[in-house]
Amino acid sequence: VWASSTANALKLSFSSSSKLPPFSLSRSFSSVLDGLKYSSSHEWVKHEGSIATIGITDHAQEHLGEVVFVELPEAGGSVSKGNGFGAVESVKATSDVNSPISGEIVEVNDKLTGKPGLINSSPYEDGWN
Repeated sequence: VWASSTANALKLSFSSSSKLPPFSLSRSFSSVLDGLKYSSSHEWVKHEGSIATIGITDHAQEHLGEVVFVELPEAGGSVSKGNGFGAVESVKATSDVNSPISGEIVEVNDKLTGKPGLINSSPYEDGWN
């Protein structure tokens, strides 16, 4: 379940008529950063113009343990809110990755292919999905 939050290597584009879905904060988050929206399943979303970057919270990566592999989607595809778009494998388990919003994939974080541990060391910066 924690790994379903690892939407860390994905940027989405959506039309200006789209609205971001409602998000709720949970007391179990290790930290809450300004400018990010959080889902109850421990994803974060940063909205900049028509681009939204998605990532996993610090709390979620702590529970996953050492991330050793990330399956990423292809740029040009699309994702739907609540549906899977990849997987993350840690030393503890392999889990599907679900998107907290719908949109078109315009970029993925290719650095995660060679360095999946970026999700652990930098979940809000270099470890975005």
